[in-house]
Amino acid sequence: MSERSAAPGGLALVESLVNTLDIESGADALDTEDGRARFGLTQDEVPAARELRESLRAALLAHAGHPPHSRVVPLDELLASAPLRVTVDATDGSAALTPADARPLLSRVAAAVAESLVAGTWLRLKACEADTCHWAYYDRSPAGRGRWCSMQVCGARAKMRRYRAR
Repeated sequence: MSERSAAPGGLALVESLVNTLDIESGADALDTEDGRARFGLTQDEVPAARELRESLRAALLAHAGHPPHSRVVPLDELLASAPLRVTVDATDGSAALTPADARPLLSRVAAAVAESLVAGTWLRLKACEADTCHWAYYDRSPAGRGRWCSMQVCGARAKMRRYRAR
């Protein structure tokens, strides 16, 4: 839906997962083999991935100052069960938080959230204000006050609705 560039670092994974569902059309990429393969998911893992996706969407809506569109399991409850470990590079001593198991989506998302917290970018990942969209986007505006995934689509629609309401 959006013409914006992908979120930086591990947030690209979070953004990509949230955007597997097109709310307006109802199309869910996790229903397809290719969509599941992008995240290393089996068919049996899809319900948990959907639960994670909607909890992430609720957090991203909160980043933009909007209430969640539905009741979800709080994201911190889901991430609490994600196994992570600290790895230290023997050559340069740099450290990173990594998934304890490279395949599970939950651990990869938890590592991405932790990375973005350290980088100070977590609150810049938001969900579009439009009720028919809620697409995830990375807010690159200087003040960090972006409201829509696209000013040309969702922003223009919202402004037109407000204009007509007057």
